Amino acid sequence: MTAVPTVAPSDEAVAHEVRALARRAKTASRELALLSAAHKNAVLLAAAQKIVAKSDDIIAANAVDEAAGAAAGMSESLTDRLRLNPARIDAVASGLRQVAALADPVGEVVDGRTLPNGLKLRQQRVPLGVVGIVYEARPNVTVDGFGLAFKSGNAVLLRGSASAARSNEALVRLVRETLAEHGLPEDAAQLLPSASHASVTALAQARGLVDVIIPRGGAGLINAVVAQATVPAIETGVGNCHLFVHAAADLDQAIAILLNAKTRRPSVCNTVETVLVDRAIADEAAPKIIAALRGAGVTVHGDLPGLVPAVEADWAEEYLSLDIALAVVDGVDGALAHIERWGTGHTEAIVTKNLAAADEFTARVDAAAVMVNASTAFTDGEQFGLGAEIGISTQKLHARGPMGLQALTSTKWVVWGDGQVRPA
Repeated sequence: MTAVPTVAPSDEAVAHEVRALARRAKTASRELALLSAAHKNAVLLAAAQKIVAKSDDIIAANAVDEAAGAAAGMSESLTDRLRLNPARIDAVASGLRQVAALADPVGEVVDGRTLPNGLKLRQQRVPLGVVGIVYEARPNVTVDGFGLAFKSGNAVLLRGSASAARSNEALVRLVRETLAEHGLPEDAAQLLPSASHASVTALAQARGLVDVIIPRGGAGLINAVVAQATVPAIETGVGNCHLFVHAAADLDQAIAILLNAKTRRPSVCNTVETVLVDRAIADEAAPKIIAALRGAGVTVHGDLPGLVPAVEADWAEEYLSLDIALAVVDGVDGALAHIERWGTGHTEAIVTKNLAAADEFTARVDAAAVMVNASTAFTDGEQFGLGAEIGISTQKLHARGPMGLQALTSTKWVVWGDGQVRPA
């Protein structure tokens, strides 16, 4: 495992190191692809136990990261993502146990048939190989990423941010110890250097060594990785999520859903960032919604009197804080037009008692997840029954929405014959 250097090496040296780590991961991945589900589950459960047992060491390392972040002026939303405490460490360990309890996707037959010529075709799930993950400030992703990659038979290259370097080092050290104790290559889980962006570039361009790269973080990080990647990339996480309060909404229910979606944990990507109010009920509904938000400590931006005046950036903003934008729109068409212009394809929600309106909204909105009379906070791999998630994909190819084990596999066709040859 690579420690954070005190003096950043040259970009060329970092690239050389990343490629060397990727080659080792490629070698390890060949062994992981052949593991039984029982062997993988034993490793995951042992890693969970070790993380809980060493929680004091992890928290101590995390405290150093948090202190450094505070000294550097880190925002509260990023600090919240960085912070580990006993409850969050228990949750991290619980995520590994949940993954261990899930069915192993490797080897699952997803299609099969026998052709008229007697050839027996079977399409089955196989690991992707080497998965690279780039993420910001969230050390829980270190363990979630390992757990999901390992259970699906993949080696993982973890490139966390420098702000969480000590936390990530502590966690990866425990994971690698667990792998070694179970007779497996430690190189199945590796932490890349984080002192410079050069390691991200090198990872994103390690074509032939890395099979997929998954950026998790803000729009800037995701766009930067995708723009420079020659390795296939899966875009995840940017969540400018909307909640539309339709004319036929139960207003009390709408407010309860909105407060949960905004204030439960403002720093995560499934948080509502804009509330859209149907013009047909705006005179009654908007003041009540605004009062409820303010009562919960939320700053409301918009064009109505008394609000913080909205600028264009407010409609595009992923606040990740106790801020929200509010707009009055003309029915379902108005809500969909606003979302089409400003949404990021993550999660959109409607509150209504009108079935036709709900059906129209869900059919027409372009998003990875759509909620009807429910909080956007439910867009989560664990809540969807997938176990710990690798991220929430906002694109349409290879995976979309919360990504669990199956999203980290591909398929191959296995064809059994008995001497068949294709006619000329």
